[in-house]
Amino acid sequence: MSAVVDYLLDPESWSGPGGLGNRLVEHVGISALALLLAVVVAVPVGLWLGHLGRGGFVALNIGGFGRAVPTFALLVVFVLLPAPFGANLQSFVLALALFTVPPLLTNTWTGVREADRAAVDAGRGLGMSGWQLLRRVELPLATPLMMSGLRLAAVQVVATTTVIGLVGGGSLGRIINQGFVRQDQAQVVVGAVLVALLALATELGLGVVERRAARRSSGRTRSPEPEEVDDEQGRRPDGAGAGTSARGAAQASR
Repeated sequence: MSAVVDYLLDPESWSGPGGLGNRLVEHVGISALALLLAVVVAVPVGLWLGHLGRGGFVALNIGGFGRAVPTFALLVVFVLLPAPFGANLQSFVLALALFTVPPLLTNTWTGVREADRAAVDAGRGLGMSGWQLLRRVELPLATPLMMSGLRLAAVQVVATTTVIGLVGGGSLGRIINQGFVRQDQAQVVVGAVLVALLALATELGLGVVERRAARRSSGRTRSPEPEEVDDEQGRRPDGAGAGTSARGAAQASR
């Protein structure tokens, strides 16, 4: 333990392009880029397939496929490909993003499909278009499960970014790999502990966001007023019950 403390307190351990500070920033940046790319790809697809009620086989099996394929194997494939791939940032981010897509896609699709049917039917009864129904009813109801998928994906990608250090990528994995090469146990332990702490901070931070999203989801589910539907659909629903909201229908069903 004294060697670990000495390594952490040594200013040289944190300075320079290969120092802990720079590797930590690289680790967070690569993880964030991979997660962002996965969100941009997986969430719209999951929302649309869930809204249509199709693609369940695809969404669920992509999740299983993503768990079965080793990320390191996928990373090696991208590194060995010719330009513009190779041992560069875009290969690292793309490999990690593909690994991150399955939990996002599966949870997004499941969240929309498991949206309260009473609320969805109330929205249809008010004459909502498909887009209005997705945006105002299904998406708010699916948000807690989507946030759960985001939390899971974020923790996974933070932990998995470590492997790019094995192929020359800049991350805390590089610190661990160099420690093994030098037989410096203190460096290995410090790198591993920093990865664990970063993953734990991601879990706790997004856990707070997830709980807040769950509390707000019921209050944010609202169908449009008759005037809004009239403007966007060109028709006004029947006066009886026109003010009934999807939120009210969902609460009544409970």
